[in-house]
Amino acid sequence: MKQTPPADDQHVRALAQAAVAAPSLHNAQPWRFRYTRSTATFHLYGDFTRALPHTDPQARALHIGCGAALLNLRAAACQAGHSTLTRLRPSGDEPERMATVRLTSPSLGADEDLAVLHPAVARRHTSRYPFAPKPLPDHIRSELIEAAAREGAILTFPSDWHLRWVLELAQEGASRNREDPGRAEELARWTRVGAAASDIATDGVPQYAFGPRRRGGRAPVRDFAGNHPSSDLGATSFENHPQVALISTYYDGPTDWLRAGQAMERVLLTATLHDVATSFATEALEWTDTRWPLKDPMTGVGHVQMLMRLGYGPRGTGAPRRPVTDVLVIEP
Repeated sequence: MKQTPPADDQHVRALAQAAVAAPSLHNAQPWRFRYTRSTATFHLYGDFTRALPHTDPQARALHIGCGAALLNLRAAACQAGHSTLTRLRPSGDEPERMATVRLTSPSLGADEDLAVLHPAVARRHTSRYPFAPKPLPDHIRSELIEAAAREGAILTFPSDWHLRWVLELAQEGASRNREDPGRAEELARWTRVGAAASDIATDGVPQYAFGPRRRGGRAPVRDFAGNHPSSDLGATSFENHPQVALISTYYDGPTDWLRAGQAMERVLLTATLHDVATSFATEALEWTDTRWPLKDPMTGVGHVQMLMRLGYGPRGTGAPRRPVTDVLVIEP
């Protein structure tokens, strides 16, 4: 595959800017990038100084966040006219290196669908608000399933008794998190309470993005206000019949987590283009004994990596991002 001419620094920064719009657990933004001009290659690294060892002891969520940033980078590159050659976990002697993305000249069969998704990168925001009781049309569900499959993952929509079981596990995970001192401390570390802290935040979840507390309903939502009742946005009823989706992979190692992150972001961007709001319900995934039972016991396929809530409602407020200069190094 023919290498594209080296991109200028402004163009490189624009691609990285799209990458860092990705979601991550508690908006910790656990990634770093290095761009090598001579090979027109981005190197994506996990930033383990931003890990959450209590909430994410295996760094599974950290990898998923990096995978989401990787998908955004690929979409931005394709929209800019590049083809991309992506390698996951390319070097065994650098465990923190997650992937490389080499920019190449456009070629027949390049992923044009990724370029189509690019406008959704800036529009996608996590919505922590109630959704309307309006089901997703079958054609949108099918498109989201295909989006995950394009990245080697499986998207399923649990229903009936399986949905009830998933929601029970989500509630169990949330209850445990509230009682666990280490996880409560990490949540406090990554929330920004008060106008002053929210206004200057470049990471974490600011108060204005907490969303209301759930007063009723069964939708799985994380309570970011924690023990600071003055910091929440009130309380309201959520959906009694939430629409949730599971993203699974066939295996369960670091490479699979990166695939899951790419699949997740591809699903999120596709949903955004259809004006479908999205949020995450990861608390059941944060405990080993509530994560494994999430899978459909009738099929037993795959390892569940992400639980999402989807529907029609407010898109949500954008969370802050670190400046690109803090996460990107450009070298000869």
